[in-house]
Amino acid sequence: MADYRITIVDDHPLFRGALNQALSSSLNTSIQEAGSLDGLSKQLESSKDIDLVLLDLNMPGVQGLSGLMFIRAQYPDVPVVVCSANEDPGTIKRCIELGASGYVPKSQPIEQIREAVGKVLNGDVWTPPEIDLSGELDEQTTDMLSRLSTLTPQQVRVLMMLSEGLLNKQIAYKLSVSEATIKAHVSAILQKLGVDSRTQAVIAVNKIDSREWQSEVN
Repeated sequence: MADYRITIVDDHPLFRGALNQALSSSLNTSIQEAGSLDGLSKQLESSKDIDLVLLDLNMPGVQGLSGLMFIRAQYPDVPVVVCSANEDPGTIKRCIELGASGYVPKSQPIEQIREAVGKVLNGDVWTPPEIDLSGELDEQTTDMLSRLSTLTPQQVRVLMMLSEGLLNKQIAYKLSVSEATIKAHVSAILQKLGVDSRTQAVIAVNKIDSREWQSEVN
């Protein structure tokens, strides 16, 4: 296998270290680590040749699928494999719909994780073979996922902060832009998601992340 560069993004140093060691011992890779989405963004800004990101779904400042949405919007050419403790089939399907190249439950044996990483590096999509993903996402979920995928990177960041309950002026401060710019982003978000208020936008995202909109697996 060629020499690849991988970044592991997880807020638990022990897990990052164990996964780093496991992959380094079997794959011809250069591995970096990041403990947050901001840390990953800094790495991707400074190094344009990262071949794969292994992403945990739940970290400080990141709720559910928002981190994946941000990376896919900001860095669409970088493959992302979600590595999460969540083994819900609906969550796996939603991640793939949002552009993830694979989904690896943390409970998988390290041999399976190595196989998943190898297949994605070769251009394939990998999901756990033992988890039934045959069920279809309902039409409402599919429509909202499609709408979410149209958000720009900055709109995703604003939506993430809306989900945290931040006011426009607080978001403007964090992003170093004017409050008018944030208001424009919020208006665009509402239009793209087909909702009438920021509260409805947050509710829509929370439903995507929750068990309310899981796929029905027969």
